Amino acid sequence: MPALDGVTRGDQYRALGLSTFAFTVCFAVWTIFSIIGVQIKQDLGLSDTQFGLLVATPILTGSVSRIFLGVWTEQFGGRIMFPLQMMVTAVAVWLLTSVETYEIFLLAALGLGLAGGSFIIGVAYTSRWFEKERQGTALGIFGAGNVGAAVTNFAAPFLVVAMGWEGTARVYAIVLAVTAVLFYALAKTDPVHAERHRTGEGPVSTSQQLAPLKNIQVWRFSTYYFFVFGAFVALASFLPRYYTGAYGLELTTAGVFAGLYSLPGSVFRALGGWMSDKWGARFVMYLTFIVSLIVLFVMSYPQTSYTVSGIDGPIRFDFGLSVGVFVALTVILGFVMSLGKAAVYKHIPVYYPSHVGSVGGLVGMIGGLGGFFLPIMFGALLDLTGVWTAPFMLLFVLVAVSTVWMHVAIRRMERRRHPALAEERYLSDVPEAPVP
Repeated sequence: MPALDGVTRGDQYRALGLSTFAFTVCFAVWTIFSIIGVQIKQDLGLSDTQFGLLVATPILTGSVSRIFLGVWTEQFGGRIMFPLQMMVTAVAVWLLTSVETYEIFLLAALGLGLAGGSFIIGVAYTSRWFEKERQGTALGIFGAGNVGAAVTNFAAPFLVVAMGWEGTARVYAIVLAVTAVLFYALAKTDPVHAERHRTGEGPVSTSQQLAPLKNIQVWRFSTYYFFVFGAFVALASFLPRYYTGAYGLELTTAGVFAGLYSLPGSVFRALGGWMSDKWGARFVMYLTFIVSLIVLFVMSYPQTSYTVSGIDGPIRFDFGLSVGVFVALTVILGFVMSLGKAAVYKHIPVYYPSHVGSVGGLVGMIGGLGGFFLPIMFGALLDLTGVWTAPFMLLFVLVAVSTVWMHVAIRRMERRRHPALAEERYLSDVPEAPVP
């Protein structure tokens, strides 16, 4: 496929490379509490519920801000919004080191959370550089910037040991500020905004950008993202705590094992984009949900001891997952979730090419809210039940509901539009109207 008019392959690769790198740095900052929060929890004597709230607070800002950042990116362009967002976040991260009380930590975490809003800026900016047939792959590669969570899980524990959590936060703030300067210096204005500047056309109004949000289809995409992204962020933050508590591991080891989940949950998003371009996003979503159900069912089964009455007396045996088996299951789960993340965002520039910022912002916001509410619910479940695997039981129920809802919605749509072909077509990406 030829590149867009006036856009070279070099322009495309420059935009994609810079956006992916910047998003990786932002995502690493966004999940920093998953590591430094463990030390803060010990210093302040926090409960699991309080710790879950602290970890989730940056996710709230990063989620809610996406819809606004998406609209502003459509209006002013990613070359302006990306560096601006990163500089504001860098200041918030630096100021975090002067905080001493839990309540002020929560306020500081709100500012740090702006790092999560970088996702929709990058989606809106990157999609402008690629033709429709390659947008799934391009956005999948960009979304692989989720690997920033793995960078934090792998590197931050060692920084905390060497420099303390305050020094770790300062390093992150400096790296983020440098990235902002480099992006502004090296990036180009995207083709749509360049054309607007050439013709003197004004930015699209906010009301026009928000118009598609009344479509039920947009909210359906959002529910898918609540799991594939929201639960990914929640688990990336929760797993270090789970490994240190359930298996008694050191923080550095727990961070490495959590990174093994985050890594495939990030880098294979590019594969998910390619698969969505080739076989259809619906197929990828079915694959994601079915495999997730199987894996989460096994992960949610608690360590259990059984006693049965045998012929010669009681027979006792235990069931539970070794840490090695559990880590392997998280790797599989992270892999299919990465495919699902790409599949969800394959839809948006295809069905809403002129509203990628607002529609993608809403979908990202709902997904991000999953990353906010789920850690809080994880902590509350641990406090209420005392069962380490309770959070995975919750995720199993979430995926089960999402799978049934998706299947029913697709079958109803196909029966309504193609009654004779419904049996054959429900797995394929037959173009749908904006309201399913």
